[in-house]
Amino acid sequence: MTLYDVAIIGGGPAGYTAAERASANGLKTVLFERNALGGVCLNEGCIPTKTLLYSAKTLDNVKNSAKYGVGVERSPTFDLPKIIARKQKTVRKLVAGIKQKMAAHDVTVIIGEATIEGEDGERNILISCNSETITAAKVLLSTGSETIIPPIKGLSESGYWTSKEALDNKGVPESLAVIGGGVIGIEFASFFNSLGVKVTVIEMLPEILGAMDKELSAMLRAEYTKKGIDFHLNTKVVEIKDGQIIIEKDGEQSTIEASQILLSTGRRPVTANLNLDKLNIELFRNGVKVNENMQTSHPNVYACGDITGYSLLAHTAVREGEVAINHILGKTDSMSYKAIPGVVYTNPEIAGVGQTEEELAAKNIKYTAHKLPMAYSGRFVAENELGNGVCKLIIDEDSKIIGCHMLGNPASELVVIAGIAIEKGFTVEEFQKIVFPHPTVGEIIHESLFL
Repeated sequence: MTLYDVAIIGGGPAGYTAAERASANGLKTVLFERNALGGVCLNEGCIPTKTLLYSAKTLDNVKNSAKYGVGVERSPTFDLPKIIARKQKTVRKLVAGIKQKMAAHDVTVIIGEATIEGEDGERNILISCNSETITAAKVLLSTGSETIIPPIKGLSESGYWTSKEALDNKGVPESLAVIGGGVIGIEFASFFNSLGVKVTVIEMLPEILGAMDKELSAMLRAEYTKKGIDFHLNTKVVEIKDGQIIIEKDGEQSTIEASQILLSTGRRPVTANLNLDKLNIELFRNGVKVNENMQTSHPNVYACGDITGYSLLAHTAVREGEVAINHILGKTDSMSYKAIPGVVYTNPEIAGVGQTEEELAAKNIKYTAHKLPMAYSGRFVAENELGNGVCKLIIDEDSKIIGCHMLGNPASELVVIAGIAIEKGFTVEEFQKIVFPHPTVGEIIHESLFL
């Protein structure tokens, strides 16, 4: 029976990153993946959706080219099958890249569902997969998450989509109802809106985008309302019947008609079939409980990524995987969640890192907000004709930067600048001394410091 130094269950961002780091540092490593390397993120999440959204953004740019003095001879068109084909090509290319990385670092990759069978007398973990058993001194669990299907009456008969089906669909629906106004739901609403589909978003909470900055979320919602999306907030779907969606708000029911339903009501950690009880691994809420080193209640078992139920973001998972492997190697490291960026790849983009005003107000923590329109950036004005946007910095009583929230392109590329300042504990005065190139949209962060 082969003994590995590290066995990793789950080949998503946490798993394949951890496998590469472990093997590069001399650990004999095996990686189990039940479907395809890259996990949900690469195969049916982050990368595919961003590929589609870039096509939609390109279409938007062509539609609005006259604002920039560029004319087109006829109305722009799109070819959804070609958009989907490009998405699939992008995914194949990146999956192949991960396979090459694993081979280059001598990581043993096993495709199949791995199950924990207990431990031997020396506390090595026993794992079975494809009717074979291997042992490992350490195990890292990174099985990711799955779509939550709520118990809505009539939903199962409605032919609904999840993000997986929406990513592979080659036909454009006449109308689309998105149940759930979180990040995934709003990104798909943005995509289909760009294709000319009549989109309705139904959200149970008072505002879209969950934990994102509420002021900027409302601004984004207003932007998409102008583009034709209907939003129903504080609204619950109670039943789907005869092609109609029955909703309830403030105790009153009404109906919405849509030719297609897209379900986007959140995700939950995948822990089924792992046999975690055989090692008495402690759970917290729906996920696996870990410490700052990503170690579970069993000293030889670690957990990273969505399975912990904490962040559910690919970039968080990558960092958690690095922390886990560093701890196994005996290196000093720990996981910090102080500056985890969140991004919504709509057009315009919205991004945030650190504390929000809502979080601080709920804790009665004093702060000041430095808020500046994106129009204060010359580069933004040059590239976003009539575009709207805001940069908001959150400063604590010690003049330290503890939050940054941005609406406007390219917020996804800029938010990490503030994230570095937050993670390193920069004060406003210290950050003011950083020289930003001109003209860049990123200068808006620097300008906001002087308010």
